[in-house]
Amino acid sequence: MSAPGASRRLEPDSEQRVLANGLLHHVATWGEGEPRVVLMHGFLDQALSWAPVARRLADAGVSVAAFDFRGHGETEWVGRGGYYHFPDYVRDVAELLPKLASEPVHLVGHSMGGTVACMVAALRPSLLRSLTAIEGLGPPDRGDEPAADRFVTWLASIDRLTQRRSRPMRDVDEALQRLRVTTPALDDELGALLARRGTRSADDGDGLVWRFDPMHRTISPLAFEAKRFHSFLERVEAPTLAVFGARGLRLGDEAERLGKLRDVRSVEIPDVGHMVHLLAPDALGDAILAHIRG
Repeated sequence: MSAPGASRRLEPDSEQRVLANGLLHHVATWGEGEPRVVLMHGFLDQALSWAPVARRLADAGVSVAAFDFRGHGETEWVGRGGYYHFPDYVRDVAELLPKLASEPVHLVGHSMGGTVACMVAALRPSLLRSLTAIEGLGPPDRGDEPAADRFVTWLASIDRLTQRRSRPMRDVDEALQRLRVTTPALDDELGALLARRGTRSADDGDGLVWRFDPMHRTISPLAFEAKRFHSFLERVEAPTLAVFGARGLRLGDEAERLGKLRDVRSVEIPDVGHMVHLLAPDALGDAILAHIRG
């Protein structure tokens, strides 16, 4: 069965390319005027996955922007010989936000985007009015992992990538099927939008491939250390909302990380896992609205 066409309500009201940190970032907006809320997606996701949440906020009179991180969606890749690190994402956002809005914004991030949002809030507090981290207080701690072992794994993952030949998808229908492997309850209309906008023609023209840089499939050489991340959380001044899915990726040291934030409250969205914005956009949108109006 063919994937249904994406609803007009899910499509952004406008789209543009904005230069930040040397790369052109794809930015989608919903609502009128300068964005008051900026949404940041997670690993291997894309800006348009926020469409239902963004439309919920826009219908409530709040203008919204969402962008693709470097190497994701329709934003440029770093190029040959480059790689992706959290400091790069942080600098991208620090340069991008003032170009999107002349006033401080309500910054919202999911998963990887939530981690970046916490870091930006710590380092550039003047850019934020509030912070919302959705399953986004950093990945699990890997601080005890020997650094050399991690580098061995990283090099091996890059070697595998150069030898790997990915299997292109026949069409958007197959792309949607693959999205549903990890998110079976994905809405038809949203799934169609993400499958269509998240893919491009293969280099040889035979089928479709995902838009993200395949380099993201490798293992980072730098292990995440929770204790180092604590220093960022301790510097966050903005009122913070931490959102979790009831069946999400909960951390063993979640309470400790929450305790490092000065002004935080948490909300649990029932009956959903990690991809809260995809599976409970109305509940999430309402939680964000309550926070930014609070």
